[in-house]
This record gives sequence, structure tokens and C-alpha cells, in this order.
Amino acid sequence: MHHPAEHSPLGKSSEYVSSYSPELLFPISRVTKWNELGLTAATLPYQGVDFWNCYELSWLTPSGKPVVAIGEFAIPADSPSIIESKSFKLYLNSLNQSVYASAAELEQVLARDLSAAAGAPVAVRVRSLTAAEAEGVASLPGICIDELDVTIGGYEHPQPELLRAEAGQTVEETLHSHLLKSNCPVTGQPDWGTVVVAYRGANRLDHASFLAYLVSFRQHADFHEQCVERMFLDLKRLLAPELLTVYARYVRRGGLDINPYRSTHAVQADNRRLVRQ
Repeated sequence: MHHPAEHSPLGKSSEYVSSYSPELLFPISRVTKWNELGLTAATLPYQGVDFWNCYELSWLTPSGKPVVAIGEFAIPADSPSIIESKSFKLYLNSLNQSVYASAAELEQVLARDLSAAAGAPVAVRVRSLTAAEAEGVASLPGICIDELDVTIGGYEHPQPELLRAEAGQTVEETLHSHLLKSNCPVTGQPDWGTVVVAYRGANRLDHASFLAYLVSFRQHADFHEQCVERMFLDLKRLLAPELLTVYARYVRRGGLDINPYRSTHAVQADNRRLVRQ
């Protein structure tokens, strides 16, 4: 079966375009992967957002002077389409020789183009380097499970059968791990990330089993968004929680990092970068 990104620029030699070209953006419908996970747009069991951060954003002032900044793009998790990452980068590069009177003007252009590609309103924030520096680096909440002693039996695909839970009194906890790795489904390049799971319910997640499950993604080929959605669904089936949030902070490639958040409830997502980012 062909991957829906096969016709995108991903994995192909691409010409550098230095003039504003919104047509470079390549939307990929979420429907294919939703169907694979047994979901439809009307039955999504989560809400959330995909935060994209761009560290290679630049344009020209009316006097011809270059400006550099950091772009933040928040794409709703229920948008009809994601935007293929290489096309996103090519589009952003096409702004390098374009003239904008202010960051606010550029934000309007970015929001218009990205919303059209995603099929839903995309929130855009262009930050100066000084503002980004002031926001600092985030520390992860909860317990790090990376030092647990676990035996790993496979890396080729996610293994939800490894997950274990213990019934008992209501538990509320947050876990995190830096050991997530998956592969790009088109190029095979590695994607490195950190995962956070926060939940409340009557079933306690066995920490070692979750770590083994997480490592089973190591050779799995899928986009960032679908990896997080798969984790969310597997944990929701196992725990039947009152509340569940799963998010991943991925290491950037090509100047972009992608950070999907999925939750049973509205959350105030923290988009400050981690030390690895």
C-alpha cells in the first residue's frame, strides 16, 4: 500500500525557491490514518493540537534588511489535513527574499496559507529571539521511567500487548520518557522524541510495561502525529481513564520540530522547548 505522502517532495531532490510560493505546501489528509486506527472525523476520542516550531524563519524589511525569528504554528488535531514537513520547510524558505513591513503582517500571511492547507484555522506566532530566550527551556512533569530495568523483545512495530495495568484505588500521575524513536514512513530517517503521559483513573499503568511498549516503536514507520494518536488509543483502551493526555516533543529536522498533543479534555499545552530541542 502506498503512503499518502508518496507524491509529496519528501525524499526527493527539490529546487530551492526563494520567492513567495504558497503552492509549495502539500496537504496530506488525516482520513487515511484515522481509518487505519478505526477513527473518523466524527468519532475522534481526543482533542488537541500539533505545535510546529520553525527555527529558520527569515524575511526582508522594506529597506531590504533581513530579519530572523522563530515561528510557532498550532494546527488543530481535528483538521482535515496535516502538512507534509518538507513542503512546509520549502514554503518557509520561499519567504526568505520576500518583503514584509512587520512580523504582524507576516503572521497574517502565514495564518492564511497554513489554514488553507490544513483545512482549519492555524494559529501563528512569530517570536523574536529575545522573546524566545526569555521563555526559557521547560522541565518535564512527573516521573522519568528511563532507568527502569526492562527486557526488550522487538522493535519493528508497536506492541500494545506489552501494556499492563493494575486495578485499585484512583490514581493520578504523570510519566515521561526520552526513549521514543520512530522512522519517517517515506525516507526511513529516524525521528527522536520525548513522550509525556498524564492520566487519572481507577487503573494504574505499569511503568515498566509502558517503557517496553514505547521502545517497540523504535523501527516503526509513521508520522509523529500518528505515533502519538496510536499511544493515546492504546492507553485509553487499557486504562479506561477519567482523564488522559499524551504528547510528544520531537527533535527538529530541517529547522522544524513537531509536537503533537492529544487529550480527553481541554489542556493548556506548554510549547516551551525541551533541552533536547
